[in-house]
Amino acid sequence: MKKILVFLTVCLMAMPAMATLNVRGVDLPTSITLEEDTLVLNGAGTRRRAMMNLYVGALYLQEKNSNATAIINADASMSIRLHITSGMITRERMLDAINEGFEAATGGNTAPIQTQIDILNGFFSDEIKEGDLIELAYTPTRGVIMSKNGATRGSIEGLDFKKALFAIWLGDKPADNRLKRDMLN
Repeated sequence: MKKILVFLTVCLMAMPAMATLNVRGVDLPTSITLEEDTLVLNGAGTRRRAMMNLYVGALYLQEKNSNATAIINADASMSIRLHITSGMITRERMLDAINEGFEAATGGNTAPIQTQIDILNGFFSDEIKEGDLIELAYTPTRGVIMSKNGATRGSIEGLDFKKALFAIWLGDKPADNRLKRDMLN
């Protein structure tokens, strides 16, 4: 029995611990799997508004990159994860913020992607609460895949839509300059 316990202890110690990075109390994995691709944590930070932390945003890429324009334009697998840390985030506030973000990201010209924006808005069908995880992932084969708490809500094709979506956080007029900087860390 003692030999079995020693063996199990050695085996458990030999197993690598899942690496995480803690940002404002949220443990973020340093890598994730998106379909067939392994993505690495590029950077993460906190979305703040009026002195309140609203969510921790994390950017995952196939390889680290600090060039926002290259990331936005890349037709490669990537993901933005939003870990909701405040009860101030509601479904309506999230939709308002996303729609304002599309306005800023497109210079007010959302017409070419309005159908895709409407589809994305429809994926936010239930309330958002503290502790929720919203993932906005992209793969060249499926387009943008939106999920909440691990449950896929749907996907939206179109590289132009993906570019505008990722520009909400990484573009010239991001939702939060500090968060953009931290995601590009």
